[in-house]
Amino acid sequence: MDTRFQPTKVLDSVVIPAKGIRTGCPDAPSDGFRKKNEFEIENLTTWLLKQEQDGIIDAELTIVLSSISLACKRIASLLQRSSISNLTGGQGTINVQGEDQKKVDVISNEVFCNCLRSSGRTGIIASEEEDVPVAVEETYSGNYIVVFDPIDGSANIDTSLTTESIFGIYGPDEQCLFDIDDDSMLDQTKQKCVVSVCQPGSNLLAAGYCLYSSSVVFTLSIGKGVFAFTLDPTFGEFVLTHADIKIPRSGKIYSFNEGNHELWDDNLKRYLHHLRQPGPNGKPYSGRYIGCLVGEIHRMLLYGGIYGNPKNMNSKKGNLRLLYECAPMSYLVEQAGGKATDGNQRILDIQPTERTPIFIGSPVEVEKLEKYLA
Repeated sequence: MDTRFQPTKVLDSVVIPAKGIRTGCPDAPSDGFRKKNEFEIENLTTWLLKQEQDGIIDAELTIVLSSISLACKRIASLLQRSSISNLTGGQGTINVQGEDQKKVDVISNEVFCNCLRSSGRTGIIASEEEDVPVAVEETYSGNYIVVFDPIDGSANIDTSLTTESIFGIYGPDEQCLFDIDDDSMLDQTKQKCVVSVCQPGSNLLAAGYCLYSSSVVFTLSIGKGVFAFTLDPTFGEFVLTHADIKIPRSGKIYSFNEGNHELWDDNLKRYLHHLRQPGPNGKPYSGRYIGCLVGEIHRMLLYGGIYGNPKNMNSKKGNLRLLYECAPMSYLVEQAGGKATDGNQRILDIQPTERTPIFIGSPVEVEKLEKYLA
C-alpha cells in the first residue's frame, strides 16, 4: 500500500511551556516573555502606531512623520539613479543661503514639500531651499511646522558619497527673532509663517535625519530617546535596527575640518593639540572627517567622540544653519545623552539666527572642549 498520501498523525499530547515562557499563541500565559523569532521585524509604521497608542504622539504627528519617511524613500531612489537619470551637476540657480543648487536639491525639495502638503497635517513648511516659509492651503493644513533641509551635502552626489536629509517638527508659536515690520515686502500670511517658524530648538517636538549611504538609515526622536530604522529594499520598508541609542560618554574620534586650522582661535588650537597627544593608552585621538554632518554625527551616536564646525576668521558666525541643521541634530544628540554647544551656550537655547558654530558629541568630550574655550 502506498503510504505517501496518508494523513499526518495527530499527536496525542502537547508540550506545556515552562513557567515564564510565552508561546506564539495569543492565548498563552502573559507572565514572562516570548523569545523573538528571527524573522520578526518591526517597521517604522508599526513603531509609530505603538507610540500613538501609548499617548506619546498624536495621530496627526504620526501622519506627518510617515509622510517624511515617504519623502526619504523617494529621495533615496532618486539618488541611486542620479547618474543614470542625468541628475548630477548644477541646476544653474542659487538658493536663499547663497549656495549653488544641484539638480537633486531642487527635485528633493519638491518631493519633500509635496509629501508634507499631501499629508494634510502640516500648517507651515520651511525649507532651506526656499526664500520664505510656505503656509499650506487652509483646506489641507494642520497645526505642525516642519523645517527641513531636503538634501544636505549635495556636493557629494556627483562622487557617490554620503548625503542626508534633516528635519525638525514644531508646534505653533508666536515668538520670532526677526523684526518683520521693517520689511514691507512680506504680506500678512508670510509674516505669520516667519513668526511661527522662528523658535529655539528646545521647542522641538520631534527631529530626525535620513542618511543615504551603503544603507539608507532613518533616525528619529519624538522626545523619548533615539531610534534608527534601516530601509529594507526587498519590500521598501524602514525596519527598526537600533533601539534607544545611547551615545558613549566619551570617545576617541574627533571630526573637524583641519584645513581651517590656521583660521581658528588659539584656545581651539590648543584643544586640537591636546587631542593629538598620546593618552594613557599611548594612543592619540583618531581624526575622521568625511564632510557630511549627518554621517559624522551618526558615527558618533554609535561610537562616541566629538564633531566641530567652529567659527573662524572668514566665517564669524560659523557655517551651519541653526534652524535646518544644528537644532534638529542637537535635539537628537541630547536625546541620546550627548551635548551640543556653540562654545558658549547650549545650541537648543539659541534663538534662531542664520548660522552658528557647533560642537556636538559625547558629554565628556564636549565638556573637555568647553574648558579649553572658557
